[in-house]
Amino acid sequence: MDKQVVNKIVKETISNLHQKDIPATPVEYQKEFCKISKNYNLSVNECEQFKLLVQNLSKDEQKEIEEKSISTMDEMVPILLNRVAKKNIDSLAQLFQESVTPSISIAIDEDLEKFSVKIGNSPALLFEEDIQKEMQEFINKRFEADRQVVKQRTSDVAKLLTLMGQCISDAIHSSGQGSQSVSDIKSQIESISINKNGLDELTNLQSKLIDAALSIENEMNTVGEKLTSGKSEVETLEQKVKQLEEELNRTKENAIKDHLTGVLTRKAYEDSVKRIEGEFQRNNTQFAIVFFDLDYFKKINDTYGHKAGDIVLSTFAKILMKNTRELDIIGRYGGEEFVAIVHFNLKRELLKYLKRVKAIVTENKFVYKNNKIQVTFSAGVAIRNNHDSYDNAIQKADMLLYQAKEDGRNRIILEDGTVI
Repeated sequence: MDKQVVNKIVKETISNLHQKDIPATPVEYQKEFCKISKNYNLSVNECEQFKLLVQNLSKDEQKEIEEKSISTMDEMVPILLNRVAKKNIDSLAQLFQESVTPSISIAIDEDLEKFSVKIGNSPALLFEEDIQKEMQEFINKRFEADRQVVKQRTSDVAKLLTLMGQCISDAIHSSGQGSQSVSDIKSQIESISINKNGLDELTNLQSKLIDAALSIENEMNTVGEKLTSGKSEVETLEQKVKQLEEELNRTKENAIKDHLTGVLTRKAYEDSVKRIEGEFQRNNTQFAIVFFDLDYFKKINDTYGHKAGDIVLSTFAKILMKNTRELDIIGRYGGEEFVAIVHFNLKRELLKYLKRVKAIVTENKFVYKNNKIQVTFSAGVAIRNNHDSYDNAIQKADMLLYQAKEDGRNRIILEDGTVI
């Protein structure tokens, strides 16, 4: 590397920073140095390493780097932190397999089994575009499988209605025939002449009456048997319908609530946000976005086991739910991250809520078997009204959470600089 050229670049870098009134911090210096080195066709390892790293990122990450004009490793860190943690990818793969397994129909076809094995062996494949398309296809198949089962079971109800209609029709028909027989016999009785031949006619009529009564009895017995059989089928199908309703309700509940913590799933949370965002646009309601993250959660798992980690997660979620009003929402964003939408009128109301949650968590210990585990959390808080969009607001909350962790954890940072 030509030292003279390097010295020129160094001088020009410092001069440019001075002219732009930009402090010559390591980050700003590196950005300007790499930019100027291009003009001199000078290849610098640090600059080239950054380019190579960017080439290995996803398309969305590359697009974000370009939009934000990121040119240094330090500036890239927040983007990389948004990636799914390696320890969560296995869980994500398992969750996908469970999600595409038909919730009502229990059949899993061979293609799905092979795909699940492939994902299980290499969970990182979840982030490849082709694999995500296959995932979407399997999700569509899962919905179709459930739809077919519902269709079949509702078909059973339709058959029941047809059977009941037929039984009623038979009863009406039999009743009509019986009534006609009785009517004919009545006419014959009225026409009998009481004379010497009257006894013979009455005897003959008696026989006809007995035959008609037996016919009516047999017909009614037949209809009764059909109605009894129909009643049994009605009870069976009623039980099937009840079971189907319960299964559908469980499926709906599982789609909305996180199975471990009981708070909203990320998908259900984002659906609820759309409703809240609509109210905000119409009524300008004021709310905060609070991003929670349990501190040193991996250490808890490593020290006490994953069951202990599950207890910590579910207990923390219960604390959030108990101290959050019905009009607000809480969701599990992923792993040990939770997010809450908290409506408020005055800032002191928001601070009271945040301090109450922090006090409950930090002043008590989480119990697992005979272990008492000290748990803390970090959080970032952004106010929706201070941002052009919800996406910008939650991104700000995420940045403040990152800052809280960088500053030592066990703290809540609001965007106005307030620290709890």
